[in-house]
Amino acid sequence: MEDVLKDARARMDKSLEALRGELVKIRSGKATTALLDGIKVDYYGSSILINQIANITVMDAHTLSITPWDKSALSAVEKAILEANIGFNPVNDGTNLKIPVPPLNEERRKELVKLVKKFGEDNKIAIRNIRRDANEHLKREEKNKKISEDQLKEAEDRIQKLTDEHIRKIDDLLKHKEKEILEV
Repeated sequence: MEDVLKDARARMDKSLEALRGELVKIRSGKATTALLDGIKVDYYGSSILINQIANITVMDAHTLSITPWDKSALSAVEKAILEANIGFNPVNDGTNLKIPVPPLNEERRKELVKLVKKFGEDNKIAIRNIRRDANEHLKREEKNKKISEDQLKEAEDRIQKLTDEHIRKIDDLLKHKEKEILEV
């Protein structure tokens, strides 16, 4: 019974971390290094993540700075950012790239809020599916006489509390991200 609860908690925690990862990538008009996560640079015939060949820093709330460790990779990094089609126009000064992060317009902010809500809803569904799997597993245990009816009821209550706790955390994350996106 405890194993089922531990497994459910671990899976719910992973789901929450995945949501955090998705939310970090969503632009809120503020510069963050996560905006460039996943961009791959063609470097001497290999496809390498940008953060593995360059130092990425936040200069101020609206500017990122990228300094490649190998200066010859500067144009490849610039090309990768432009090809990623994420709305950034890097400024090349010969040794590093400065990326101004443009403010979001009202329409784009609303689209991003919808996207955030969709990610949240998808995650809530995943949490509920984990709850369902755990409950089904417990019911099989009870059917096979490995746990009593009272233990089943107690475990189902604990799983429901765990589900409610994770749904509440998702709602908090969504509220925070929505506020961040709508902030002008």
